[in-house]
Amino acid sequence: MIMNKQKKIVIAIDGHSSSGKSTMAKDLARELGYVYIDTGAMYRAVTLYALRKGLIRDGKIDEAALEAALPDIHISFQFNAEAGRPDTYLNGEKVEREIRGMEVSDWVSPIAALGFVRRAMVEKQQAMGKEKGIVMDGRDIGTAVFPDAELKFFVTASPEVRAQRRLDELQAKGETVSYDEVLENVKKRDYIDSTRAESPLRQAPDALVLDNSHMTLAAQKAWLMRQVQLKMNN
Repeated sequence: MIMNKQKKIVIAIDGHSSSGKSTMAKDLARELGYVYIDTGAMYRAVTLYALRKGLIRDGKIDEAALEAALPDIHISFQFNAEAGRPDTYLNGEKVEREIRGMEVSDWVSPIAALGFVRRAMVEKQQAMGKEKGIVMDGRDIGTAVFPDAELKFFVTASPEVRAQRRLDELQAKGETVSYDEVLENVKKRDYIDSTRAESPLRQAPDALVLDNSHMTLAAQKAWLMRQVQLKMNN
């Protein structure tokens, strides 16, 4: 169902970690012939850089060193035809698998809470979406990155459901991790994301809310497409 002959808009999808928003955003972009941008992957790439460069030591982030290194962190996306989605590249290296591991997951929310990191990433994200025709997902797309987006969604699910989804994803990649560990990570990220000073995770007043705790992927897709059709036809 391609709608790219119509006026292009910005679709912002925000929500909690492991709520399925990235899967939904990728699928929606493909259906519309839009560009998909995974902002969470950008923060994960910065986190991977910090870990590799030893900027996270003894449970602390070397904020001054990370801020100084930002000009050397180049993040890009290249479409993977085989996978049907964009892959994340950090300074020219494909890091799609590396940024999804638990070590990065443990540190991505504290890294993303740093004001200088958020401001740098938001600037890049706004530049990416200037021409419209994009689906962008993250934590602050509808509130900070594109507050004037024509269509906004806020996606959530219970922490327990999200932890199980994340566990299944990690185990499918061969990682050994417990449910309790993943649940703790999910709750910790929720707290950090929602209470940080810079662009906290919150529902935009004009966002459509989707609690997909007990929805199938097909039901989610049908609901999303209905909302898009309504917006496009108005």
